[in-house]
Order: sequence, then C-alpha cells, then structure tokens
Amino acid sequence: MKHRVLVVGGGTGGICVAARLLRARPALDVAIVEPSEKHYYQPIWTLVGAGAASRESSVRDEAEVIPEGATWIQEAVSAFEPAHNAVVLSNGDRVEYDYLVVAAGIQLDWNAIPGLEESVGRDGVCSNYSYETVNSTWENLRNFRGGTAIFTQPNTPVKCGGAPQKIAYLAADYFRRNGLADKSRVIFASAGESIFSVEKYARTLHRVIQRYGIETRFQHNLVELRPERREAVFEHVETGERVTLVYDMIHVTPPQSAPDFIKESPLADAEGWVDVDPYTLQHVRYANIFALGDCSNLPTSKTGAAIRKQAPVLVENLLAAMDGVAPPARYDGYTSCPVVTGYGRLVLAEFDYEGKPRESFPFDQSEERYSMYVLKKYVLPEMYWAGMLRGLV
Repeated sequence: MKHRVLVVGGGTGGICVAARLLRARPALDVAIVEPSEKHYYQPIWTLVGAGAASRESSVRDEAEVIPEGATWIQEAVSAFEPAHNAVVLSNGDRVEYDYLVVAAGIQLDWNAIPGLEESVGRDGVCSNYSYETVNSTWENLRNFRGGTAIFTQPNTPVKCGGAPQKIAYLAADYFRRNGLADKSRVIFASAGESIFSVEKYARTLHRVIQRYGIETRFQHNLVELRPERREAVFEHVETGERVTLVYDMIHVTPPQSAPDFIKESPLADAEGWVDVDPYTLQHVRYANIFALGDCSNLPTSKTGAAIRKQAPVLVENLLAAMDGVAPPARYDGYTSCPVVTGYGRLVLAEFDYEGKPRESFPFDQSEERYSMYVLKKYVLPEMYWAGMLRGLV
C-alpha cells in the first residue's frame, strides 16, 4: 500500500488536516490511519463531569467524520520507518507514503500513579479525562455530602491545561448552590507553579479561588493513591517532601505523554514528542513529515483551539513542499483555553507563544462572562462538528 499523503491519527488534528487537503486538492490521494470506531469532542467533558451536559453529546461514529475522498485504514500504527517513507501497522502491514502527517494525540498514563488505574470511577476517585470515567465525576458531585474534595494536575503536559482547575471551580460552585460550602474543603493540588501562565487571566482566577475559598497547593504532584483508606500522596516538586491528604472525593488528571509508538521512533525528540519546527510544523530532520496537535513538541498548550490555527499552516506548508516551494505559512503559537469558573461563568483566555493575549472579541476576555459560557456549551461544539472537521474554520 502506498499513498501520496498518509495521516496518522483520526482525531481533531488528523481529520482537520485531511479535510483541508481534500478541499484544496480534491483528487489528492489521502489516507487516514485510525483504529477507533468513535470520535469524541472532548472539551465538553468538563461540563459532563459537572452535570451540565450529557456524555452522549460528545461522541459520533468515526466513519461520520472521515472526509469524503479519504481512505480510512482502520488499524493502529506500531512503528515509523522514515528512512523508507513507511509506517508499520499493528497487523504487520506496511504502508508507504510520499508525505506523512502525524496527529496521534496524547497518551493517558493511568498506570503512572500507583492505585489510580484500578480505582478510577469508584471509591470516590473520578476523572473527566476519558469517556469511560467522565460520568463518575458527576456521580461523585451529586452524592457529595461534605468533606474534602481534591482536584489534581500532574507534572506532565496535559490536553487542555486549564481543565484540571475548571472542574474544581464547578464543584465549588455546585457545593455552594447546594448548601454544602460550609461543610466542604476544596483543594486544588497542582504540580505547576501558578494558577495560569498569562498574568492577565491569572488575576481573575485568583479572585475566583478566593470567592470559593479553594485551598491551592502548587508544586504538589500526585504520586500515589491509597483508595482503601482514601488517601492521596503528593510529592513537592522541588523539595521531594511527601504529604498525605485524606479525601472524600478526588478528581485526578492522569499523567500524560506522547504515545509509546512515537516515543520509540526516529521522529521523537528527547522528551518523546514529534520533533517539528515550531513555526512551520515541518519535521526538523525529515522534510516530508509534518505534525500538529498534542503529539507534537510545539511549545504551546495542547488544545483543539491550537489545532484550529495549526491545521491551515500545516496544510499550506505541506502543499508547498509538494510543489517544491519553501514553507510560506507560520504558526505563532496561538491557543485558547475557555476556563469555566462556575455554572454560567467563563473566562476565555487566548494567547500566543510569547504569552501575549490574542483575543477575538472587542471586550476584556479576562472577565467572567455568561456569553462566553454559552459560546463553550453551545456554539463551539457545533463549530467543531460542522466547521473544523470539515476543513471550513
């Protein structure tokens, strides 16, 4: 098997790129390697975990989102052979290509924290980070009668870096609305040094934390769960000191990394991510390979909004490479994080590689707004299914 363009990954990045390629050149031979039968709109899982949206609204059949004209290879990739312009599939087949796009997403390392994998979804342990576990967050919230609720963020990159704190705000708001605020201790324990990297938005989020009375513990990385005793063990990032906290419920954001088949490949940098130029999205060693999204080492937040800006740059530069032209388009690191700060409240953070706000609306987006909550809950999902995945926006 050989294809002109082979796309590894049928998630947001892969589908967006394939759709844009086929819109630009309808006769182009594009194949997508993706084993999953389902496609998920993951940003809505924050609201699902808070009981404000249904899990079922986040999923569609993968077959529905494969662009017309693309070939779907329903297998997983097990290895890359860039020296031979080929990939090896999990069934042993080899697929050759002229150009390769890697959009394989990010790997959830549930087993990196002892006690997590076997307890998530029960015994007070929950997580919004998978379709299988997201409903457990809402189950924990609505059955909560007081006590300690902990929300964690690991010392690894994660998809949607704001998601671990969003569910903490929604939980605190839920407790307040249901007369549980005085009976509850809400802790946000993050391995990071601060609540947000861009000061303009951080100022607002500090006020949100104060409003809810959330206890923050920065540079605290979750390293072990003892579910039988409902204990969470944290390690201070700098000192190595360990602290054990007892919880009634704990929302865990699992450690995440590049998929193993990328880490073990010639495409990876020292940290395991696909090694691309941060502006052109072209691989630094293989000129016929491009990557975008969560699996790449682009130094920006791993969000669908970032992919929306990366995809047109990648497509323009890939087509230029096919035509023997230097890459003309540049990605400036734009990303967006719609930080839900409560039911009906949202701060829409948008910024670039330099941490400078890159706001889309003619008002101060660091303020909590109902209109931006409506945008996240209703507008962005429709834009995703009807626009992004069809190569239109």
